[in-house]
Amino acid sequence: MKTGKYILTINPGSTSTKVALFMDKQNVHQKNLSHSAEELEKFDQVVDQYQYRLDIILDWLRETGTDLDSLDAVVGRGGLLAPIPGGTYKVTPGMIDDLRKAARGEHASNLGAMLAKGIADQAGVPAFIVDPVSVDEFDDIARISGLPELPRRTLSHALNIKAVAHRVAKEEGRPLDDLRLIMVHLGGGISIAPVKDGRMIDVNGANDQGPFSPERAGGVPTGALVKIAYSGKYSFGELKKKVIGKAGLVGYLGTNDAREVEKMIEQGDQRAALVFRAMAYQISKEIGAMATVLKGKVDYIVLTGGLAHSERLVSMIKGMIGFIAPVKVHAGEDEMRALAEGAYRVISGEENAKIYEEEVKQID
Repeated sequence: MKTGKYILTINPGSTSTKVALFMDKQNVHQKNLSHSAEELEKFDQVVDQYQYRLDIILDWLRETGTDLDSLDAVVGRGGLLAPIPGGTYKVTPGMIDDLRKAARGEHASNLGAMLAKGIADQAGVPAFIVDPVSVDEFDDIARISGLPELPRRTLSHALNIKAVAHRVAKEEGRPLDDLRLIMVHLGGGISIAPVKDGRMIDVNGANDQGPFSPERAGGVPTGALVKIAYSGKYSFGELKKKVIGKAGLVGYLGTNDAREVEKMIEQGDQRAALVFRAMAYQISKEIGAMATVLKGKVDYIVLTGGLAHSERLVSMIKGMIGFIAPVKVHAGEDEMRALAEGAYRVISGEENAKIYEEEVKQID
């Protein structure tokens, strides 16, 4: 007999579709459904893969003995949508239309909402997405960059940041709206966001601002960047790849794996030690900057993401920012759990689902 709410989560990636079945907030089945290059090259556009991926997910559900009638909700990874406030969104025609047009870029995650809707409709249950990368809750002042043609835009690890912020609020027995947090996502990219009234009121752009990360440059000297852009040494694509993919730890040390860097340090590599300290230094500076956004009134600084598993890195950061507020560590990133928790908050009545067409922000 069914004892809880069953939620199917779907996270489409470039070469696989991650699926998981949750009973309430407990993961009971999970699989990474791989797609070969030969299978995917048959499709001209990402959106054309819809039926192919849908059939594979339905096959997996049959393999696990999951009856569609047992589902209470289906939730997909949000794609490249228009700027919207954070939250759990009902999948609507306007959202699907935006994802099909791919006006903000083609990405496998654009299929998340479509696949969720396709299965939810067969099951007769609601379909949702949760906190896509386009979440925009900036205060207007945070949009000003110093160059009118280049407003600051939000691009962050919103799904993990929001999910962990909700968990911290639960731990503390307080509504998220009552907490003032600095959320620090430490992964291949780094996002540092002050959270006030439940909103991410600022965040460094994970691709082009803030600290360097395992493979991204972060904020670099602007004049020097313009100079090498026009040096004739790099094409547009090469330079973009250099600052997002071949920078940070990769650029200095040839690896994006912090564990490898720590081995280098343990073997006496002074350059590796300096670069790793510099990453902690830049992360700490950005946390300090975001503390000023909250006028120094910070309940907790929360470190999350894969790099938060590094005791060395966490210790260095704590040593620099511990005076600001107590530090909590929620290491790792579990996107499937974050999706399930977002859907669960709605179907259990904790919060209401938002409607994309009503929330879309028109930002110039």
